[in-house]
Amino acid sequence: MAMSRVKWHVQAAVAAFQFLTRIPVPVEVPFERPVLTRSIAYFPLAGAAIGLCLAAASWALPYILPPWPSAIVLLAIWIGISGGLHLDGWMDTADGVLSHRSRERMLEIMKDSRVGAMGVIAAVLLLLLKASLIAWLLGADYSGHAAIPTILIVSAVWSRAWMGVAIAGWKPARPNEGIGRLFHGVRLSHALVSVALAFIISFISLIINGINLIEVFILATAAGVVTFITGGVLSVWLNRKLGGLTGDTYGAMNEAIELAMLAAVVIWAYY
Repeated sequence: MAMSRVKWHVQAAVAAFQFLTRIPVPVEVPFERPVLTRSIAYFPLAGAAIGLCLAAASWALPYILPPWPSAIVLLAIWIGISGGLHLDGWMDTADGVLSHRSRERMLEIMKDSRVGAMGVIAAVLLLLLKASLIAWLLGADYSGHAAIPTILIVSAVWSRAWMGVAIAGWKPARPNEGIGRLFHGVRLSHALVSVALAFIISFISLIINGINLIEVFILATAAGVVTFITGGVLSVWLNRKLGGLTGDTYGAMNEAIELAMLAAVVIWAYY
């Protein structure tokens, strides 16, 4: 029995990595509902792996390139390591909800594999904002070069933790297809484990930088607050527009939370 439980958790962790990243994990797991619902708890681990790759790149790139080219290369790595999954969701969501059509028509537009004008515009604006914020951090006088690896890890971890909260907390717009079908039955306990894991990873990432415990607790909590405000507002709005959430909206919220986290750090440092 104990071995079976260990196997379930290993399969769930592997599924989280295979679902959310392009990091090669040479293990086959069944992409079935019981495994995927448990994988929610391990989403922050996949985010941490992405964040560590980005942290390494953000440390090395400024020794080779100026801030802006470094930011663009880093952003390309960011997109590549997640397979563009969340960016695709951002674009599809923009195409749908900004079309100002009926609920049914918006969902149809989001399912269409073709990208519309609003999706392209939204993607360009998102990437420009992300690149500019990263470039500012890389070139900041307050030693942003040293701080940005931690920022990237924390943002990648919390944005993926929120996906679990959104899946557990809001009904799917299309319960019998797509992500709604695969993740049907996710419990709130899975999402709570995901949030707790995000906080622990953030705490460890911050304390490694030599920050005192009180400041670490405040900063880790602040990251959670930014995540829940951004994700909560978007979830309520998208739920009203679409009658539920979809795989595309989860990806869109992931992108929005990463952007909000970068913006919050830049605003705090700037002022």
